[in-house]
Amino acid sequence: MIETIKKISQSKLPKHIAIIMDGNRRWAAKHGYPSFYGHKKGVETVKKIVKASKNAGIKYLTLYAFSTENWSREKTEVSYLTRLLKKAIEDYVDELKENDISLKISGRIEKFGKSLSKDIKRSVDYLSNCSSMVLNLCLNYGGRFEIVDAVNKCIEQGLREISEDDIKKRLYTYPMPDPDLIIRTSGEMRLSNFLIWQSAYSEFYITQTLWPDFAEKDLYEAIIDYSKRERRLGR
Repeated sequence: MIETIKKISQSKLPKHIAIIMDGNRRWAAKHGYPSFYGHKKGVETVKKIVKASKNAGIKYLTLYAFSTENWSREKTEVSYLTRLLKKAIEDYVDELKENDISLKISGRIEKFGKSLSKDIKRSVDYLSNCSSMVLNLCLNYGGRFEIVDAVNKCIEQGLREISEDDIKKRLYTYPMPDPDLIIRTSGEMRLSNFLIWQSAYSEFYITQTLWPDFAEKDLYEAIIDYSKRERRLGR
């Protein structure tokens, strides 16, 4: 299927794909595993999809990894998720370097504590000279918080009349372009507080596949589907 992707005109390919990675816990329950095993399998899927995205020529990949709402889950699950995040970054950073992929973080990462926040920032710095693709992880991310933070920055900087451009330049994701394509796994038909501002003109692709089962072919099918659409961008 990658051969089909390679034949698509660059103008028809999405430059920026954002994914709502949904269904880890349902996948675990379906297979008779505890929820933490679903999250672990989800990390394996992340690695496959990052590689597949680069192979497809995608320049920006945003993954909804940890939302502000995730803190309301059971303490044991939250604790496991933060430990999994720490280990995943430690284990994966050299592979990202080898593949010339830089790392960007969108969200209020201070809530993860000094140690993990420092590890995350160190990884971002370590990969800062990589340029073939940007992997943007949304961590402790909420779309409403992002807009509030952007507006507050405008106020703190003394702006009296705030424009769209003023807000855009203060979003967590800046200077990345808005996502061309947003993929959601597990069949849910909602944004879940994800990239509220940036998704204004994005194309959406919903798949019933649960995130741990989401494979390279599923990504390529979404890209091919996108390439056949006529984007209107509000016109």
